[in-house]
Amino acid sequence: MTERKNHWRSQSLQTASATIPRNWPSEGQRILSRAKRGWVWNQMFVLEEFSGPDPILVGRLHTDLDMGNKNIKYVLAGEGAGTIFAINERTGDIHAMKRLDREEKAEYTLTAQVIDRDTNQPLEPPSEFIIKVQDINDNPPQFNEGPYKGSVPEISQVGTSVTRVTATDADDPVYGNSARLVYSILEGQPYFSIDQTTAVIRVALAGMDREMREEYLVVIQAKDMGGHMGGLSGTTTVTVTLTDINDNPPKFTKGSYEFTIPEDLGIGKPGGRVKANDRDIGENAKSTYSIIGGDERDIFEIVTDAQSQEGILRLKKPLDFESKKSYNLTVVATNIRADSITGGPYMDQAMVKVIVEDADEPPVFTKSTYLFDVHENAAINTVIGAVAARDQDTTHSQVRYFIDRHTDLERQFNINVDDGKITLAKRLDRETDMWHNITVTATEVRNHSQISRVTVAIKVLDINDNAPEFANEYEAFLCENGKPGQVIQTISAVDKDNPSQGHTFHYRLEMLNNPNFTIKNNLDNSISVLAKHDSFRRQKQDTYLLPIIVTDNGEPPMSSTNTLTIRVCGCSREGIVQSCNVEAFVLPIGLSMGALIAILACIILLLVIMVLFVTLRRHKNEPLIIKDDEDVRENIIRYDDEGGGEEDTEAFDIATLQNPDGINGYLPRKDIKPDLQFMPRQGQHSGPNGVDVDEFINVRLHEADNDPTAPPYDSIQIYGYEGRGSIAGSLSSLETASSDSDQNYDYLREWGPRFRRLGELYSVGESDKET
Repeated sequence: MTERKNHWRSQSLQTASATIPRNWPSEGQRILSRAKRGWVWNQMFVLEEFSGPDPILVGRLHTDLDMGNKNIKYVLAGEGAGTIFAINERTGDIHAMKRLDREEKAEYTLTAQVIDRDTNQPLEPPSEFIIKVQDINDNPPQFNEGPYKGSVPEISQVGTSVTRVTATDADDPVYGNSARLVYSILEGQPYFSIDQTTAVIRVALAGMDREMREEYLVVIQAKDMGGHMGGLSGTTTVTVTLTDINDNPPKFTKGSYEFTIPEDLGIGKPGGRVKANDRDIGENAKSTYSIIGGDERDIFEIVTDAQSQEGILRLKKPLDFESKKSYNLTVVATNIRADSITGGPYMDQAMVKVIVEDADEPPVFTKSTYLFDVHENAAINTVIGAVAARDQDTTHSQVRYFIDRHTDLERQFNINVDDGKITLAKRLDRETDMWHNITVTATEVRNHSQISRVTVAIKVLDINDNAPEFANEYEAFLCENGKPGQVIQTISAVDKDNPSQGHTFHYRLEMLNNPNFTIKNNLDNSISVLAKHDSFRRQKQDTYLLPIIVTDNGEPPMSSTNTLTIRVCGCSREGIVQSCNVEAFVLPIGLSMGALIAILACIILLLVIMVLFVTLRRHKNEPLIIKDDEDVRENIIRYDDEGGGEEDTEAFDIATLQNPDGINGYLPRKDIKPDLQFMPRQGQHSGPNGVDVDEFINVRLHEADNDPTAPPYDSIQIYGYEGRGSIAGSLSSLETASSDSDQNYDYLREWGPRFRRLGELYSVGESDKET
């Protein structure tokens, strides 16, 4: 099989076309033999930004099959085919139809193919070729991050780096010098310089001082084409700030200061301010203040005000005009921070004169407290002691003294207003108050508002003015079966006085040769009382009074007579007191006190039962009749038992009897709860002008007879109403002056049976009485 080559020829404006063999096989040969592709491609180029009235010819495609035969047709496909690029289908010429920009797209890939015009069948396989857009210098350099800011410490050396800038160029950095940039400074010389290639800005002038000028504006230019003529350029600005270093010392505004401070200025209070200015800023400008001379007494201190950076002069100790009237101080202001470049720290000093101003101060006592003592038997107007105060001001005003009566409410002391002598106004008693604390005030005569106070403690000294006495109210018990010499009671004494050597008491019996008792000294200011014999008997004498005289060792000695009560008691074999009463002596031997009390209680109980039994029997046998010799006008009917208490008072409506004109309504009984509930019955009403007692009683009897729920009452009601218009007249004995023989008892014969009947209905049954 014969191998043949297919060759294309492309021609562009920038390259010469290559000659390709023209032998192209026929249709039958292409089928029978393998054809080797014969395309030869050269890159085509087109200038960007080209514009003209006609499309620009990019290049020409040609194949060996093109023998001038009109049946050949060139077809173009790929990027921009038909829109940006067009091909002459007969000649193969390619034209750019639009203005091209390399920065938007640098190259285009297209496909060329030859087809038969009549049959539209491809005569060659499609092949790719590239059209590159050739760059021109149409983009200036740009600083995309500008404007820039930089900083450098003041007084930096030449060549110190400040900052770096960067510019970019959109042109092709490979083709030509369109993207080759060169940097330069348009403004900012001679202070700064820039490297043409790296664009690093550096210090060009030494000794730049921030305090003279803090900020610089530098203009930087970047130019392409290597900086040659015709290149494009761009600019930016760089603001360079000099940062502060501690290169300036603090400086006082004045070389000397003078302050006048009153002597009564309080501790910690400001007395004056000084200020040291510093041209530096921030931490470099901060200073501390100190006193390095003139403050030998350590009276002053100076501190820094954090806000104003002033030095505040304050007092550490009070001033005294009388002792020193002025001070000359040396004050220093020192920077807090040193700098690595300039060293330091820096400082400055100034003189401060402090003049002490005299103030009107209160008098000053010679002592902070006073302590005096006085005997409790001291006479009134005795001088206890004296206080003293003086005005230390230059005026030396006179001083007056007074006692604060709030501390001497009983006014036991006086003071001389002129010399401060304290005298006794009332007699003192150490046993009542051992100490007296009073407050004395000293006041200037010239200015009464200037007052000083001092505490005066007065101790009352003891004298022997109290006799000793028993420590307790002793009561001794002596057993009948005791032995001679037995200790009855131990006695001690107390004394309100308080001698410095302590108490020593002497005891003796008032009757030196007492036949019954004696005493023994225990050598500890106490004594023991002893019995002399064993013949003490309660039936003979149950109580003994033993006077004992107690004497102290004071000067002069004081004594008192105290009586010890001794009771004779019956005791057990172990010596335990059982009874001290004389009556207990006749009790049977062997019975205890509890048993005797129980027997006595039983006897009393039996007596009460007997009395009650007799009384009840007498009440039971007494008839329920009205005796002839009784005054029935006082009580209509009398029953012996007392009734049911408050419940009886509610058995009947007493108000009905007291006012017969009222409604006789039904009132339920409150002493029982009836099994059956009955409706109240309508009572009969009396006339408005008359009261029929007979009718009233009959109605009540009828209601009682016909009420099955009404049990017998304990007692009958005593009705105090006498009625109106009674033919019998008043039943009260108070309204008649006649004797008993003159009384008319006809009413009794008429009303007596009815009242007895009513009493029987409401009386207590026999069973109740027995209960």
